[in-house]
Amino acid sequence: MKNKGFLMNQGVNIEKSLELLGDIETYNDIIQDFLKDIPDKVSKLKEYKEISDMPNYGIIAHSLKSDARYFGFDDLGKLAYQHELKGKENDTQYVTEHFNELMSEIDKVIKIVQEYLGIENASGETTTSIPSVVKDKTILVVDDSNIVRNFIQKIFNDTYEVLIASDGNEALNIIKENQENHRIIGMLLDLNMPNINGFEVLDYFRENQLFKKIPVSIITGEASREMVQKAFEYPIVDMLNKPFNEQDVKRIVERIIVFSEAQ
Repeated sequence: MKNKGFLMNQGVNIEKSLELLGDIETYNDIIQDFLKDIPDKVSKLKEYKEISDMPNYGIIAHSLKSDARYFGFDDLGKLAYQHELKGKENDTQYVTEHFNELMSEIDKVIKIVQEYLGIENASGETTTSIPSVVKDKTILVVDDSNIVRNFIQKIFNDTYEVLIASDGNEALNIIKENQENHRIIGMLLDLNMPNINGFEVLDYFRENQLFKKIPVSIITGEASREMVQKAFEYPIVDMLNKPFNEQDVKRIVERIIVFSEAQ
C-alpha cells in the first residue's frame, strides 16, 4: 500500500476526506468497500441509461457522488452530480452524450485506488448480513451507499448493535421482523434510494404509529428546500446532510437515544 502522498499527487483531496472520516486507517478500511461497490454502480448506471429510466439513474449517480466526495475524488463527484441533476430532469440526451466521460473518470479513479492499495483488480461482494433478531440497543441504518453504512457501523461497533439496510424495502422487512421485541431504539434513514425510498418508509411509520417507538433521523445528500420541508412534515428527530463526519453522526444518534429513552 502506498502512502497518502501518492493520493495527493494524483489530485485526490485526501485532507478533506480525512476531515470527514477521521484518520487514514478508517480511510483505508472503507475505501476497499468503495472499490467493491463500483462495478455494481456502473452496471446499474448502464442498465438505467439503456432503458431510459432517468429517476433511478439519478439515484445511482447521487450515491456515486456521495461516495466520491467521501474519498476526495472531487472530479468524479462533480461529474456524478451533473448526471444526478440530469437524471432528475429526465434529460436522456445529456446522459447519453456525457456517459463515456463519466465512465472514463470512474476508470481513472479505480486505477488510482488499485495502485494505492497495491491490488490489480476489484472483485467481491459485501459480506454484511441482516440478522432476523437484533440485540439490545440496536440502531438501524438505511442507506443505499455501502460506504455510508459501513462508516456508521464502524463508529458504533463497540457501543450499539448496528443493523443495515440498502433500501426502504430491506428496512421495512427488518422493522416488521423485530417489531415485537422493541429493541430497535432508533433509525438513521436516507431519503433518496431506489425501490422503496425514504419517504415511503416515513409514510409506513406514520400509518403504523411507529415514530414514538423508533425515533427517526434523516441522513441525506439532498438538501433542497422542498425536500427538507417535506421531511419535517413528519415527526423526525433531526436531519444530517452528507457528507458528514464521525462527530456529526454521534451527535445525531445521541439525540435519537435521548428521544427514545424519554418515551
